[in-house]
Amino acid sequence: MTPPGTATVGATRVAELIRAAERAVVLTGAGVSVPSGIPDFRTPGKGLWEKVDPMEVAHIDAFRRDPDRFWSFYSKRFAGLVDKRPNAAHEAIAELERRGLVRAVITQNVDRLHRRAGSRHVVEVHGSIDNCVCPECGGRVSLDEVLELLAAGVGTPECVACIAALKPDVVLFGELLPQHAMAEAHALAQEADLMLCVGSSLEVFPVASLPGITLEAGGRVALVTQGPTPYDSDAEVKLDGDVVTELSAVLAAL
Repeated sequence: MTPPGTATVGATRVAELIRAAERAVVLTGAGVSVPSGIPDFRTPGKGLWEKVDPMEVAHIDAFRRDPDRFWSFYSKRFAGLVDKRPNAAHEAIAELERRGLVRAVITQNVDRLHRRAGSRHVVEVHGSIDNCVCPECGGRVSLDEVLELLAAGVGTPECVACIAALKPDVVLFGELLPQHAMAEAHALAQEADLMLCVGSSLEVFPVASLPGITLEAGGRVALVTQGPTPYDSDAEVKLDGDVVTELSAVLAAL
């Protein structure tokens, strides 16, 4: 096994691509947060959707139809995310931005860990657990306030003005992604001369189209993820080991 932080041939190649790029961006998925103790969605035996049907608990229609059942699932998800801390992969990505080597992080994750690791330009295309929103008046309630309600035994947190069930400010199945976030992500992908994709299977659209946008505009794609992706044959290099080990090795090669 290669010791963490040791620059392999592949890691050295990724480092070369990052050094040569002028407009590099990072795209991350659930795999970057797995070392923080957050399960991904579809890994056999461990994925979040192995235990529940997402169409029953994480669809916008499920929220509208039965907020109590929806929150019986989401309250546990919130509790499982709130105390998680960034891992060395998040910190490596933040360090790349701090050094001026990447200009932004586009993430499918809602766990806030990129920002907590120090990344400043983060585009959260699936939203964030930071707030809940009222579907009636658009009012926003902080995560801390919602957690207090849940801890007090409130099954479904409600808007104090509308007495309507609050919805996590994340994209549920059946919802469109935030237009402003996707527009920014699209622009970053089109301008990028390198897209470094970390911890994502790149199968969920429209985010999965972003590497293709970079490629069509003449940029390059590098992958740091376990398992196949639709872009394996188009990537300049693919690192398929543990994300912490691989990104530590990339930093060591810079």
